[in-house]
Order: sequence, then C-alpha cells, then structure tokens
Amino acid sequence: MSTDDARRRWEVWREERAEAVSAPYGPLALTGTHWLAEAPEGRIPAIPGRWTPDPDAGSVLLSAAAEDGLTLDGRPLEGRARLRPDGGPAVARVAHGERKLPVLRREGLWAVRVFDPGSPRRLAFAGIDVFDHAVRWALPGRFRPYERERAVLVAHADGRERPLRLSGELVFALGGEEYTLQAGTEADGSLWAVFSDGTSGTAGYRFRFLRLPAPESGRPVTVDFNRAVLPPCAFADHFICPFPPPGNRLPFPVPAGERNPLTR
Repeated sequence: MSTDDARRRWEVWREERAEAVSAPYGPLALTGTHWLAEAPEGRIPAIPGRWTPDPDAGSVLLSAAAEDGLTLDGRPLEGRARLRPDGGPAVARVAHGERKLPVLRREGLWAVRVFDPGSPRRLAFAGIDVFDHAVRWALPGRFRPYERERAVLVAHADGRERPLRLSGELVFALGGEEYTLQAGTEADGSLWAVFSDGTSGTAGYRFRFLRLPAPESGRPVTVDFNRAVLPPCAFADHFICPFPPPGNRLPFPVPAGERNPLTR
C-alpha cells in the first residue's frame, strides 16, 4: 500500500472514530455507573425505580410505578421486570426519557449505567486530537501466543485491581531492538493491548489501547500505532478501564495515534 493510500484510509478511520465516540449513546454519553451493592434498598440517585439484585435467579429485579416514567422494551413499565446484563446502551431494555439504562454485571457484582445524549461532555466534544500520520509507526511484527491464557492483576481507572486476561505477545522491532506488548484476544479473534509510552501523561493521555485484526497462524501482523486509540475512560469518568500491565510501558515516545479529546 502506498503512503498516500495509507494516509487516506487513516483519515477515513479518524472520521469514523469521532462519529462513534460522539454518537448519542457513545462513550461521551455515559454519566454514571451505579453499583447496586452500594445502593441502599435498591435506590439509585436520580434514577427512578427500585433495582434489586436477585442472586438466586442471576438477575436484577426492577420495580417501578407509572409515575416513575420508565419504559421497558419501548413500553411504559408499571410493576416488576426481571433484567439480565445488556450488551450496551444500544440494546438496553430500560430507558428513562432519552436516557438508556443498561444493566451490567462484572465479577459477580451488578450495576446500572446511565447513557444520556445530553451529557455535558458529549455536548462540549470538539473532536479527538491526534498525532500526524507517520508510516514509520506502522511496524511489521508477529503475534506469539501463550500456551495457556494468563491472568495478570492490574489496577483499573476506578482504583480497584482486577485480573486482565492475556493470550500472547505482539512482537516488533524499533531501532534494532525487539519489544513486546502483552495482548488479549476478543471474542471475534481480534487482538488488543493496553500500553503507555514516553508521550503518556505529557503529550497525550496517560495510556492507550491498540487493536489489531485477528492474526492468521504463522503470518506477520502490522503493529500500527497510528491507530492507537484513547480508552473509554478518557471520554467519561465512569468507565473502569484497565491500566497497562507490567511490560506494556514502552521506554520511548510513540508520537502516533490519538492524544486527547478536544472540547469547545
């Protein structure tokens, strides 16, 4: 692929990223993650209804009155509804006006998230600041899978430590030296790594994500830092993104990819 073609594709990707981030129920719309274990009697501030975990049924029981103004599957909710984890705001069953209220379960704990298209951060969003595209930061590499998946305990953006599942290493060379990034595998086979570098916290956000298509066995991969992205917690404080695991802190600056959100 020529340099011009690579840049054009990157520019299209940039536009698509900004559209996804600023979508009505994208990451900028998240205004709260409410853990039900911390909600007295199932009451969540500024959210109507009573939300009670039912450990025996593996679900959340939502009780609401007509005056609460909640809807379930697009219809007014009056009475009780049993809820299981949603895949995100796009498929959330419960809403309150324009706000979507997806149910989340993580490590056995239940939470309700609030996605509001009118969130201040979404309304103030003016794009994503990026480093200029540079072919030199699209590096040839390979994926070296582990024999077994590993779990490493890492800190998350909410201050808690949780296991991060890793399936192998992305191996690449720069300046004659070989480097690795520990990576996980998504359900579709694609790879993702969370890393920091010499720009983190100075010329850019404190850490970033790098995503690669599913690798073919024995085939090389392209470690393209031009497509390094900001984690969701760069757009809203209520995400609980993992920090880089040990070994994923690169000892040099990577002036490529996304830097910081821009505001009006």
